Amino acid sequence: MTMTQPTPPSTANLSIAQYLIQRLSDYGIEDIFGIPGDYILSFYSELEKSKINMVGCTREDCAGFAADAYARIRGMGALCVTYCVGGLSVCNSIAGAYAEKSPVVVLTGSPGLKERAHGALLHHMVRDFKTQYDVFEKFTIAGTELSDPLTAFSEIDRVLDACDRYKRPVYIELPRDMVHVVPKIAHGYSGAVHQNDPAATAEAIKETSLRLADAKKPIIVAGVELHRFRLQDELLAFAEAANLPIATTMLGKSVVSERHPNFVGLYEGALGDQEVTRFVEESDLILLLGAFLSDINLGIYTADLDPTKCVYATSENLRVSHHHYQNVELKEFIVGLNTTNVKASTREIPESIRSGRVRTPSSPPTDDGPLRTSWMIRRLNDRIDGDTIVIADVGDSLFAATELTIHDRGEFLSPAYYTSMGFSVPAALGAATARSDHRVVVIVGDGAFQMTGQELSTLIRYGHNPIVIVLDNHGYGTERYLHEGEWKYNEIHPWRYGELMKVYGRGISHEVTTETQFDNALQAAWDTPDQPHLIHATLQENDASETLRKLAKRMSKTV
Repeated sequence: MTMTQPTPPSTANLSIAQYLIQRLSDYGIEDIFGIPGDYILSFYSELEKSKINMVGCTREDCAGFAADAYARIRGMGALCVTYCVGGLSVCNSIAGAYAEKSPVVVLTGSPGLKERAHGALLHHMVRDFKTQYDVFEKFTIAGTELSDPLTAFSEIDRVLDACDRYKRPVYIELPRDMVHVVPKIAHGYSGAVHQNDPAATAEAIKETSLRLADAKKPIIVAGVELHRFRLQDELLAFAEAANLPIATTMLGKSVVSERHPNFVGLYEGALGDQEVTRFVEESDLILLLGAFLSDINLGIYTADLDPTKCVYATSENLRVSHHHYQNVELKEFIVGLNTTNVKASTREIPESIRSGRVRTPSSPPTDDGPLRTSWMIRRLNDRIDGDTIVIADVGDSLFAATELTIHDRGEFLSPAYYTSMGFSVPAALGAATARSDHRVVVIVGDGAFQMTGQELSTLIRYGHNPIVIVLDNHGYGTERYLHEGEWKYNEIHPWRYGELMKVYGRGISHEVTTETQFDNALQAAWDTPDQPHLIHATLQENDASETLRKLAKRMSKTV
């Protein structure tokens, strides 16, 4: 069938840049992140004339992380950088977006076609003019160089359609002498045809529904693709009608509200809550819907899931036990299951899981109690609500934050599969831009903050008011647990993080070393939402969450 896509606008008298901007707007992109450079300046000028807001960042990789977070919330994001020095700088964040299926459009300028003909070495060029294009081909789902006016419009449509359809990054390169070209004739794009096999879909639904009818202990393990493809409503309609409990993976955390009555918790194998792990692994039918079977999601391969009891459905694969089905769309499969009206056996969620799902209030602070990450997370859990977006960087920021109960779906962001340090602060820029009505809370280690924390300057520049909690353990704490020893390479230079707010010119800083100080800082941050806050939390020596301790025990065997 033909994929639904926004209707292309009239192309009369539109330049290539104007058409590109219009098509980005059609897909709901209202903001673009990036840094200007001479090869892209003409396109930047066109952006300034348009309704799209250009958000200037401090670094290209930060623009990539911001666009990634924006895409996760809004459905598609974009960044705009110059040739090679800009484009190659953003590779890591776009690789992460590819790995975690985040639909980001990479827009880049390049030398004009006429100036290439002179044969001179042009600044920013590496090896040859195709180098950057070839590099991005490895971690984008589609790409194009808009070098031919005859096909430029159809190429724009093709690439943006692929971004929307596959939920992965795409690459569009615009030579600077093509920006203002108005094609006299332009080939149109008729849309991609993706075959959903009705017979295979019907058979897969029938086999799954029969297994569901026979199951005594069924469960859904929901993954991040349900968020990327906006299938949460379809999931909940099916789960509620069939009365199925729902667990999520770490990467899929908050794909549904964690206060939904069917929600049981995060499934992380041996790394997670043992009650939840036991509940999932004792199931006689496990519907893995939109889940990545990665090492982190599987608790470093401690997950004990019998394939003969699993239905594994993603946007790319469908397997019922050992039976493989081709060309079955994830949405068609979930909706089809719901139309069978199968009533699964009622499976009560144990009270021990229910009480763990809705976190009990944290213990009160003490004046001299040293700061521990898990205690701070429990304290934060008392504060967050349906208007809060939590963004966790990798390491113990992520592992401890999995204990939070997220009120609304899609409001917990992390790079839980690709696990690139430095994601969180620039991602906060993307999230705050996408959802200005929400308060953004960042949990970030001092090592990750020193990589990309200067994007807090951009957040302040654009009037956003995040709460940034810097967990200071003087270096790379996760690595210390993975490979024991007093290794100097895990140490970093100590910063006076609170002084940065003076440098940025706005905001409130808090230096905290005890539970009482942290509690007062968190209260102050919540009471003054019109100001950005940086809480510099110096942790108890060798502090680690229980999840990190379990993870390190598993991973240290392979390090």
